[in-house]
Parts: sequence; structure tokens; C-alpha cells
Amino acid sequence: MGRGPMVRVRRLRGDDPHAERREALAAVTPYLSLVRAPMYPAARTPSAKELVVATYNVHRWTGTAGTSRTPDPERASFVISELGADVLALQEVIRPFAGEDPLVRLADQLRLHVAFVATRIHRQGELGNAILSRWPIASASLLDLNFSRIERRTAVAAQLSSDAGPLSLIATHLALVDRTRHRQVRHLLDHPQLQGPVILLGDMNMWRTNDKANRALEAELPTHSEIDWPASFPAARPVLALDRIYARGAKVLEVRSHQSPAAKRASDHLPVIARVALL
Repeated sequence: MGRGPMVRVRRLRGDDPHAERREALAAVTPYLSLVRAPMYPAARTPSAKELVVATYNVHRWTGTAGTSRTPDPERASFVISELGADVLALQEVIRPFAGEDPLVRLADQLRLHVAFVATRIHRQGELGNAILSRWPIASASLLDLNFSRIERRTAVAAQLSSDAGPLSLIATHLALVDRTRHRQVRHLLDHPQLQGPVILLGDMNMWRTNDKANRALEAELPTHSEIDWPASFPAARPVLALDRIYARGAKVLEVRSHQSPAAKRASDHLPVIARVALL
């Protein structure tokens, strides 16, 4: 009785060249998967007191509907090139098991440093969060936010090598459930390893003003209660302000969604971009 199922599993694995790799990686997720300088770094520029930062959920590179069997990373990559950001947070990034890595290609094209954390293993490859930066990444780490059996969530934290001193970035994609999201926010705010000004970027999944996560962020960062968060989801006709940028030791001067024609087709989220002044 035991031989039949074993034969069937082996046959299925034979049809999938990445089955063993996927199983091995799934057993150790989440993990820090990539920290890399661009192949041809841009000339080192002094760190400014004002940065342009952005966050973008690229929806597994599949466009607005998310149903395409053939992801097209070039669509989202073009939108990212439109932003002209100094640092970016990306969510729902897939690094495929086969073929060219679109995240590495994007970082090289824009001459940006990159760090990536794999949150879970997708059938096509690693799925997770990324940080892209004009300035070198001095260190990067994984923040495990898996406080629920239903949703696997992480953040990637990076310390930038800045002439103005240490600058911490956190890129994340928070849970859909309010109680879990509140625990995740408290974990991020209380993390002891973050130095200097801290910029928190990501898909926060907060659409109600009175949820616990939103109240925790506004209590810790009171200036953000004055911000009129731009709607970013769904991209074609945005009504929900899910994607946000917060700062501690810095001030968000202006925040807006990027509503170019390309952005309305490349993902189900619009990018959100902000000017941030370091204090």
C-alpha cells in the first residue's frame, strides 16, 4: 500500500525540476536571500538632507489582474524607473528559480544596491520584500513578522552607509487581520537594532483610520496623523490608502501616489512616493 503514493510523488517531482529546491527552501523560510551592489555602481554622491523615497507592491510582476501565467517584470520596472527615487521598498517580488532574476536586472539597470528577504516559496520562485538604494547597504537583516498561521509576513531592514550618519530603512507587507497587524507594527517600532533616522515603507493594509496598527503608528509618530494618505489600490481606480511611508527622526514633507498610464497597468497597486527630510 505504501509503494503507490511514493511512485506518484516521484513522478510529479520528475515533472518539476525545482521541486526539491522548493521543498528545501520552504523548510527554512523566511530568510535573507540577497544583499548586492550593482554591477556598475553610480558615482558616489553625498547623502542629501532630503530624500525621495517610494514604496510599490509589484504584485508578483503579473500586472493589474494578476492572472497572467507569464509574468512581465518589465512593466513594473519601467514604472520604477519613472519614480526617480533614492530608496525604494518593493513588495510581492518574485525571484524565479529559472531564467534571469528581474530584481537583480532592475537594480543593475538603475545602478541601485539591493537587499531581499524571502517570505515564502512560490511555485515560481522566492516571494518577498526588497529594498533598493542609491547608497551602499552597510548591513541588512530579516524581521520575522509571522504572528499568524494564516499569513506569512516579514520585513527587510537595511542600514545605509550615509555621509550624514546611519539611516535605517524597513520594507514590509503587513497582515490583513487587524490584531496581527497591530502586533507586527509594535514589533517594528520596538526593534532595538535600528539606528539613526528610520523610514518605514510598505503595503500596510490599513484602510480604516481607527484600527489598532494605525493608532499605534500615529501615537509613536504623531506628525503622521496630519498626512492625507493618497489612495493607491486598486490601481485603475484607487480608493484605499494601503501603501504608506512613515519616518522617525525624519519628516515626511509630501506624499503622493504615482498615477502614470504605465503604473495603472503594471500592478494592482500604484506606487506611493514621498519627499523625506532628515532631521
